[in-house]
Amino acid sequence: MHRRQFLTAAGALVAAGFEPLFLAAQEKAGSQTPVGPKADLRITRIELLRVKPRWTFLKLHTNVGVVGLGEPIVESRGKTVMTAVEELEPYLIGKDPRRVQHHWQAIYRHAFYRGGPVLTSALSGVDQALWDIKGKALGIPVYEFFGGPTRDKVRVYSHANSPEQVKKDYARGFRAFKTGVKKDRPFRAVETPKAIGLAADAFAALREAAGDDADIGIDFHGAIPPQAAKVLIKALEPYQPMFIEEPCQAQNHEIMADIARSTYLPIATGERVFTKWGFREVLELGAASILQPDICHAGGISEVRLIAGMAEAYYAQMAPHNPLGPISLAAGVHIAASIPNFLCQEQVSLGEGYLKQPFTIHEGYLDLPTGPGLGIELDDEAVLSKLDHDYRPAETYDADDGSVVDR
Repeated sequence: MHRRQFLTAAGALVAAGFEPLFLAAQEKAGSQTPVGPKADLRITRIELLRVKPRWTFLKLHTNVGVVGLGEPIVESRGKTVMTAVEELEPYLIGKDPRRVQHHWQAIYRHAFYRGGPVLTSALSGVDQALWDIKGKALGIPVYEFFGGPTRDKVRVYSHANSPEQVKKDYARGFRAFKTGVKKDRPFRAVETPKAIGLAADAFAALREAAGDDADIGIDFHGAIPPQAAKVLIKALEPYQPMFIEEPCQAQNHEIMADIARSTYLPIATGERVFTKWGFREVLELGAASILQPDICHAGGISEVRLIAGMAEAYYAQMAPHNPLGPISLAAGVHIAASIPNFLCQEQVSLGEGYLKQPFTIHEGYLDLPTGPGLGIELDDEAVLSKLDHDYRPAETYDADDGSVVDR
């Protein structure tokens, strides 16, 4: 159906009192028909889906049937973030979604208590959905708004904690990996040679399985006290990890900077840092040379692009964090496609069982999406079978004295 035919038919439906049928037809046609830049376009409804294993999908509906997708989530605080998104409804309903930067500023600055993981994650998901709508409305991929692609494909890494998993993922096409610290109990501030050796030997086994032409990052997860972190990093240096992620608590930028000065290995951080203001201190202190903003936490596509520009000025690389779903991955791919200082993209799902056309990997890379907006389409029937979850984070305690330890 051509656009003129659609509008004529739609007008007849409305006049005849069949507005629900008109809205359904409009939504079906909206994904296929770009909206003119001056056409009336308004947000009409917010839809939130709590999806297994621990994700939240956002759909921003519009009066012309174009639907924007986003992922507003804080792991283990999903319901809290959903409420934060719902509290934005009075502002969003009726607004033109194409004014993305204006809405970012209004949502962030009209909150007297700004920032933090919950509010910034709610904003992040909305921002992703707004860019998706804008791209779909004009019929272009999101990265085209930022000057077009800087690369033809996007490198990604998998999570692998055993040599067997490394080999399996290598066979799938991955050439970069990330692992955690091998330990038989939580690390203490002053550690034994046995504990350091266990972690270093486990990484050495991964290096042997992957070979010297692959990259392997290691995530300390902020759970290694800085005293022990320095000793462990020194033990890992012979195996040349791609980066050391969160070698200490992420909020302790000065200590992280001290650790960075003590090794030649790259330090990476950012999954628990929010907005350009949070990353400014990381860069000014030299606490990390690889930034890992999470596009679902740090402020969405709009803000992560600004963080990338700041990082470029400090000769820092970008390795966006993403232990979440395929909408988050798609948003990250558009960031990777539009910045010069991209290193590698984290992923845990290529979208199988969630997207009509999942991402595919070839020799460590994903092809750029070419469809409008984020370039993905949810498989609604498949997602229906995955609604609701009861994810809870692990509770970790010292095995000897029962005190709370970082996980």
